[in-house]
Amino acid sequence: MWSRLALVVLTLAPAALAQGPLTLWYKQPANLWVEALPIGNGRVGAMIFGHAAHERIQFNEQTVWNGEPHDYAHHGASQYLGQLRELLFAGKQKEAEDLAMKEFLSLPLHQRAYQAFGDLLLDFPGISEDSVTGYRRDLNLDTAVSSVQFVSGGVTYRRELFASYPANVIVVRLTAGKPGSLSFTAALKSAHQGSQIAILPDGTLAMTGAVEDSAIRFQASLAVTAQGGKRSAQDGKIAIEAADSATLILTGASNFVNYKDVSADPSKRTAAVLAAVHAKGFDALRAQHISDYQKLFRRVSIDFGPTPAVELPTDERIKAFAKSGDPALVALLFQYGRYLMIGSSRPGGQPANLQGLWNESNNPPWDSKYTDNINTEMNYWPVEETNLSECQLPLFDALKDLAVSGAITAKEQYNARGWVLHHNFDLWRGTAPINASNHGIWETGGAWLSTHLWEHYLFTGDKQFLRDTAYPLMKGAALFFVDAMVKDPKTGYLITGPSNSPEHGGLVMGPTMDRQIVRTLFGETIAAATTLGADAALRDQLAQMRARIAPNQVGKYGQLKEWMEDLDDPKDTHRHVSHLWGVYPGSEITPYGTPDLEKAARQSLLFRGDEATGWSLAWKLNLWARFLDGDHAYRILQNLIYPATDKTKTTPSHAGLFPNMFDAHPPFQIDGNFGATAGIAEMLLQSDDPYGTPTSLTPVEAGDAAFVNLLPALPSALRNGSVSGLRARGGLAVAIDWRDGKLVKATLTASETKPVKVRYNGREIALQAKAGQTYSFGPELR
Repeated sequence: MWSRLALVVLTLAPAALAQGPLTLWYKQPANLWVEALPIGNGRVGAMIFGHAAHERIQFNEQTVWNGEPHDYAHHGASQYLGQLRELLFAGKQKEAEDLAMKEFLSLPLHQRAYQAFGDLLLDFPGISEDSVTGYRRDLNLDTAVSSVQFVSGGVTYRRELFASYPANVIVVRLTAGKPGSLSFTAALKSAHQGSQIAILPDGTLAMTGAVEDSAIRFQASLAVTAQGGKRSAQDGKIAIEAADSATLILTGASNFVNYKDVSADPSKRTAAVLAAVHAKGFDALRAQHISDYQKLFRRVSIDFGPTPAVELPTDERIKAFAKSGDPALVALLFQYGRYLMIGSSRPGGQPANLQGLWNESNNPPWDSKYTDNINTEMNYWPVEETNLSECQLPLFDALKDLAVSGAITAKEQYNARGWVLHHNFDLWRGTAPINASNHGIWETGGAWLSTHLWEHYLFTGDKQFLRDTAYPLMKGAALFFVDAMVKDPKTGYLITGPSNSPEHGGLVMGPTMDRQIVRTLFGETIAAATTLGADAALRDQLAQMRARIAPNQVGKYGQLKEWMEDLDDPKDTHRHVSHLWGVYPGSEITPYGTPDLEKAARQSLLFRGDEATGWSLAWKLNLWARFLDGDHAYRILQNLIYPATDKTKTTPSHAGLFPNMFDAHPPFQIDGNFGATAGIAEMLLQSDDPYGTPTSLTPVEAGDAAFVNLLPALPSALRNGSVSGLRARGGLAVAIDWRDGKLVKATLTASETKPVKVRYNGREIALQAKAGQTYSFGPELR
C-alpha cells in the first residue's frame, strides 16, 4: 500500500458555530502543539493552531520516517542463548545483562523514528491579532470538522477543516463575510533540511525533499485558486489579494511501498491525488467525508446526563473537573478516543503509533514508533468493544509483516521456529531486542499482539478472517514458544527467558506476565485450530505444554508475584503493572473463577497506588473495572482528567490531559486516550468470562458461548445514563439505560446463534440467542 497526503482548502458561506456535548472548543488560538486540534483520516493528519493573522497547519504522513529497509536481527546470537540462561538461573543477572548487551541485541541497537512532514503557512496581512474579537475554535466529534471563527475590521472570517478517508484529502474552507476582504499568502515549510520549493508550469507550488539518514523521499504540492481578486506567485509563495474566497489543494506522498520496497515515485502519486480531487466538488467531498465518518462514529452513543459545564471552554472544563465532576466530560473523553482511533487507523494504512498519527518533531519521544510491551496494544483496546473493529485491520496487516521479519529473529537469535517480536517495532518492521538488555529482551510482544487476532474473531465471528489471517499468525507465534520455552531447574515448570517484566527488575527468567501471555496464546491457538478443524497434533502438544507452564503465585505480602521469586516490594509504585495482565486485558484471573488470585492481584494494584503516568492510569482504570470496583475506577479516571503539564517546561510534570485533551505521559502519548475509552466501556459492559481460570478455556473464551455482564463497575458518580452500540464477545450489540445507579433496560442484538449468559447485580440468566434476534431485560433480568 503506497502512502499519500492531500489537503484541500475551499470556501463556503459562513455557517453556524457548532456547540454541544460532542464539541471541544476554545476562546483563544493554540500556542503550543498540545493545544492545537487534530484531524486525520488514517493516512494523513494535521494539527490546527487557529491563529487569525498567521495560521499554521502542521501535517504528517504516516510513512515519513527515517531509516531504510533493514534486517535488525543479530545473526548468530543464538549461540549465546544457553549461556545467558545459565547465568540467570545461577543468579548472575549483571553478567547476563552485560553479555546480552554485547552479543544478543539488535543491529543497530536502536530502531528508527516517525517524522514530521511540514507546515502549510497562511499569512493574512490585513488581519491583526490584537484587533480580533469574537474568537472561537472548535472540533465537532460528530462530524469530524474543526472550525475557526473571528471578527477583524468588522469582517467575519471563518475556516473549516476536515479529513476525508475515502478521498484521502484534508479539506479547509475559508470564508470572509465581506466581498473582497480575503487576502493572504500561502507557503509550504518542510520539516527536513535540503528540501526544494518551486513553482511548477501549471502554477502548483511543489516541495520535494528527503528525510535525513533515510531512504524516504517525499513531495508535497499546493495548488491555489481564488474566487475574485488577484493571484501572484513569487519567492516560493502564492499570494491572493482582495478575493471573495480561495481554494487551496495540498497533496503529499512518499516513495514507501512496503517495509522492503521504497521504489515509488512521490511526484506521480501527488499528481494522481490532485487529479482525483480536482474532479470532485466541495459538496461531494464534504458529503462523502461525513457519510464515511459517521458510519463509524455514530455506531455508539453515550450519555451521562446534562451538565452546565458544557458551556465552558474545554480547557476550563478540564481544570474544573476535580470539583465539578462534569459527567459529560467523561462522555466526551470516551468519544474523543473513538474519534482519534478513526483519525489514526483505517484499513490500508499503518497502525496508530505512540502518537497516533500526529507528530511535529523529527526526534519525538520514544521515536513515536510502536512500543509493544503495553502501548501498541493499549491503542487497540477499545476498538472491538466500542464498535470500531475495522480500525484494527492496519495492526493485523503489520503483524503479517512482523511474522516475516520475526521469523528471521526467531531463527537467528533463538534457533526457533515461528516468529517473535520484542518490545518495539518501526516502519521497517524491526523485531529484535533493542536499546538495552535490562528491558529490550522481552519475548512476548508478538504473542500479546496475536491475542488481538483471537479477540477480533470472538467479537465478529468472522471465520474467513480466522482461517486466512488470524490462525496462521497465532500458530507461528505459538510455535516460537514451543521451541523457546525451557524447564525451570528449581520447579520443573516451563518458563520463558531470557526476558523481563516490562521495564522493571532487569533481565530474568520466567516473569509472570510472560507466562500469562503464553498460556493465553496456547489456549487461544488450540481454540482456533479446533474451530477450523486443523492441526490436531499441534493442539495436543500445546495443551500438554500449557499445563506445564509455571502458574500464578501469591507472595509473602498477599500480592500476586511479579517474578518466579518472591521479590515484590510493597512500597514499589512502578508505572508498569505487567503481572496483572491476567486480569486485564487477559481473563485468567477473575472474580468468580479464581477469587484467591483475584484478591492477590488486587493487593498488588493497591501497592502500586493510584498515581501514575497517563497510560498507566488508563491501565489501572481498566483493572479496577475488572475488579468490579467502579468507584475506585472512577478515582483513577479523576487522576487522568487533570490539567497536564509537560516535563519539558519549567513547571513540574504531571500526567493528565493537555488542553486539546491529548493524554500526557507526560509528554503526549495517545495510548492513554485509547485506554481511557476502553476503561469507561469496561465500567459499563464486560463480556469476558468472570468464571475464567488459567487451567482451561471456558466455552466463552473458546468462542462457543457468550457472557454479558451489565453495569459491572458503574461508579456512583455516573448514576444516570445510557449507552448504545457497544459490542460484546459472541457477536452481540448491547444498549443499556440506567437511573439512580440501577438498570432500567438493556437490549442485546445477536449476530450469531449461541448460548448467552447475562449477569446483572448478582443475578444471572441463560438463553439460546439466535442470529438477528433482539432480547430485552429489566433489572430482574426478565
